[in-house]
Amino acid sequence: MTSKPVVVETVRELKALTSAFRSEKARIALVPTMGALHAGHMALVRRAQEVAEKVVVSIFVNPTQFGPTEDFSRYPRTFDADFEKLSELGADAIYAPDAAEMYPRGFSTRITMSGPADGLESDFRPQFFAGVATVVGKLFIRCAPDFAAFGEKDYQQLKVVTRLSKDLDLGVEIVPVPTTREPDGLALSSRNAYLSAEERAIAPVIYTALKSAALNIRGGATPADAAQKAADTITAKGLKVDYVAACHAETLAPLSGDEGEPIRLLAAAWLGGTRLIDNIGV
Repeated sequence: MTSKPVVVETVRELKALTSAFRSEKARIALVPTMGALHAGHMALVRRAQEVAEKVVVSIFVNPTQFGPTEDFSRYPRTFDADFEKLSELGADAIYAPDAAEMYPRGFSTRITMSGPADGLESDFRPQFFAGVATVVGKLFIRCAPDFAAFGEKDYQQLKVVTRLSKDLDLGVEIVPVPTTREPDGLALSSRNAYLSAEERAIAPVIYTALKSAALNIRGGATPADAAQKAADTITAKGLKVDYVAACHAETLAPLSGDEGEPIRLLAAAWLGGTRLIDNIGV
């Protein structure tokens, strides 16, 4: 029978727990989440269990990465269900701080980034990556894991935290995990719960359009033309496109046109009141 994960809420408790793990010579993997766990998160935990003996899952809806008009107040919070899912999977610990524990009174520091944080999401959510980098930096310092698992669904975020760990010598190896999808291709996201039945039927168009764009690029189309065609396809289904872009797969910089350059297609669009993102490699 799988034992239930230990739940800790303070940095003191977390440090004591991870210190005990390290005294056992165990490697630690961290899976940062905002809760409302789904099969995509479970894939992160399973991958973490493959690379480390102990897995800590953090659950914290981070206020600093939400803009004033975004969905912080209505973001799904399902701790009891999350706890059961993590128990079934055999996670070792859950770190569930509240906002006052993460950002104590007088907190006035944040990490700002450029490089892979420039453009795309930053053009529409300018506060986002400073919020992500700051909270992830704090989680890495508090937990001091050997590894941290992040999904490719949030591809720009994956590249940002990879750069963060490297630049600040945090010593955490970032483990990328492929996007988990529904049978019709829709990338799993906690925000999919916002979709009506009619919207849910339309939502896979983003993935379909990206796949077509990748095929067009491999067939000789310019990345810019293929991305524009994908944007037109998504718009034709009634979505409001924030961006569809072809970028360098590692740096997310604009493409130089060099032969053999790795390409990643990334998209974000609004379907009703829900913002969806997706990406694929070419």
